[in-house]
Amino acid sequence: MRSRRIGPAAGLPNLSFKLESANPTGSYKDRFAVAAVSHLLAKGNTHCLATSSGNTGSALAAACAAAGIPCRLAIVEPAPTGKLKQMLAYGAELFRIRGFGIDPDVTTRTFSRLRELGDQPGWTLEVSAFAVSPDGMSGVETIAFELEESLGSELDHVFAPAGGGGLCLATARGFEQCELASPAIECVQPNGNDTMAGPLREGRDHGRKADPCTTDISGLQVPNLLDANEVIAACRRSVGTGHLVADEFIFECQRRLAREEGIFAEPAGAVALAGALQAAERGEIDRDSTIVCLVTGTGFKDDASVDRMTADVAAPLIELDEFR
Repeated sequence: MRSRRIGPAAGLPNLSFKLESANPTGSYKDRFAVAAVSHLLAKGNTHCLATSSGNTGSALAAACAAAGIPCRLAIVEPAPTGKLKQMLAYGAELFRIRGFGIDPDVTTRTFSRLRELGDQPGWTLEVSAFAVSPDGMSGVETIAFELEESLGSELDHVFAPAGGGGLCLATARGFEQCELASPAIECVQPNGNDTMAGPLREGRDHGRKADPCTTDISGLQVPNLLDANEVIAACRRSVGTGHLVADEFIFECQRRLAREEGIFAEPAGAVALAGALQAAERGEIDRDSTIVCLVTGTGFKDDASVDRMTADVAAPLIELDEFR
């Protein structure tokens, strides 16, 4: 979807958005979940165990409901209520773990426990990261196939939000399978979860833990290293780099997407745009280049952020003769 107002206002005439909010559960994670559950069933397993901050859990819960198998989810402590309700609606069994997604030590121990439980007969651990679930993540690579089919060699930059980094890595790997040269894959993270974007900009080969994770952007609260090192290598191969953006700027971009483009995104879905606008302002990208920002999830995922967007407006109850 070509930008009608934000791009031209920023001097970016070729800015577009890839909308993933029209997927069945409202985010790009459906690409992961469908592939993950299909492989799970093909291997003869009958139970899905997973970890999520929201979107992965919703997507897996829906896919497991369709497959008729149980889904048990370990949820990060700050997961938004809207995402919890969606997972529960699909019949998943949820457990929020104190400190998970905030404290790196708790997060590390949670993953260790999950791996132990996932080794039980009939169970499979699914995490939206190549380090844990490469079969599921292969489904996310299709984003690159669709962009290559739509824009071909015209595409110069793809800006993608990153928590654990799986989306960036899947997009890069997808383009590496295409016939045309890969665009630059730009990894965008909130300042409070700088595990790979900063190291990528600094020329480092390894990520670093966010200790603690301080961002309020749900879905991107991943203080530990999952695919970080591989993301750094893949982005660098594509001649992309890392971008760090402030939470307040992300919320501003979320609001602008709704008010100026008619795109209702959750905060994480506005991170790529924040990165692109900041890069353009700093002169880090050619303003005439063809840019795609991945809008990864619908605004219905995060009620609190919608309340923030609409805090200055209201829907008053009036009498009919007052309506003008």
